[in-house]
Amino acid sequence: MSDLSLLGKRVLVFVGDIYEDLELWYPKLRLIEAGAKVVIAGNEAGRTYTGKNGYPCVSDAVIDEMTSADFDGVLCPGGFMPDKLRRDPHVLKLVREFADSHKLVAAICHGGWIPISANVYSGVRVTGSPGIKDDLVNAGAVFEDSAVVVDRHFVSSRKPDDLPDFCRGMIQILSS
Repeated sequence: MSDLSLLGKRVLVFVGDIYEDLELWYPKLRLIEAGAKVVIAGNEAGRTYTGKNGYPCVSDAVIDEMTSADFDGVLCPGGFMPDKLRRDPHVLKLVREFADSHKLVAAICHGGWIPISANVYSGVRVTGSPGIKDDLVNAGAVFEDSAVVVDRHFVSSRKPDDLPDFCRGMIQILSS
């Protein structure tokens, strides 16, 4: 039996082709287990997106129709997907709105590319895939090589092995 500490909370999760399977599915299921409503948004609603390791994910909604006011936080999974989504002006607008409203902005692995492109990481302590460390630092973030970094309403992790700590960090912010 779960604690349902997130009952009434809503989290937006971005999806696109070649997302990192575990970095979307593990947090999605953990957040649902804790009572949150999770909405998966892609460029098309009802479309099946294929993960980096072949696992499918059907989007619930269209990113362009999402508003940050309807959610308590946003999750940016990794994989190759963030490199494409960070070019979408509405994705960047949403992430800026979440950050400006002091709502959860969570990114794991290469998912950090999205907050980087949204220009919300300046002065924020973060971690991420070693492959984007220079991008994080060049965006003004303070990089730490840790399983999870929680700085105010920002939560970040490096890789799938960090998912238990990452999810605890997200739940901590969402339940505060």
